[in-house]
Amino acid sequence: MSIRKLTIMALFVAIAVAGSAFVSIPTGIARAYPVQHAINVIGAILLGPVPTIMVAFVTAIIRILTGTGSLLAIPGSVIGALCATLFYKYSGKAWLAGVGEILGTGILASLVAVPYAHFLMGTSVAALFFMPAFLTSSIIGAILGIIVASSLRKTVLIKSFNMTLY
Repeated sequence: MSIRKLTIMALFVAIAVAGSAFVSIPTGIARAYPVQHAINVIGAILLGPVPTIMVAFVTAIIRILTGTGSLLAIPGSVIGALCATLFYKYSGKAWLAGVGEILGTGILASLVAVPYAHFLMGTSVAALFFMPAFLTSSIIGAILGIIVASSLRKTVLIKSFNMTLY
């Protein structure tokens, strides 16, 4: 992995962590932090699977340690990053990276969060308890990520980094 790619990964982590401190949306039972989902989509398009999943995991750990995220940040961000990168890798379409993020976080991670929360957080909730908050956050973030990534792919800076196709 190049220094250039590591630097961009560190920048994405910083943006996601800072974004979670400043941008949140109340969604009833929880708060939605769409910046992480936007970074997942942008990373899926610009960096590829492994770096994007690493960014999601490191961001989740930092958010947990700083109190801007709960233990649910791990499955929420990592599963979404995985699905976003796979959808983009096999389609080459930015909007499908967004769909992957929404399906990964909004559906899969919200279902994984139920037993995860039970074992690690000691809470018992119904199977669809986390889905509204996870869907809200991932939809907003995916749309934002698609818009930003599409704009970034056209810039001279990204073209000079040769990162449009990881």
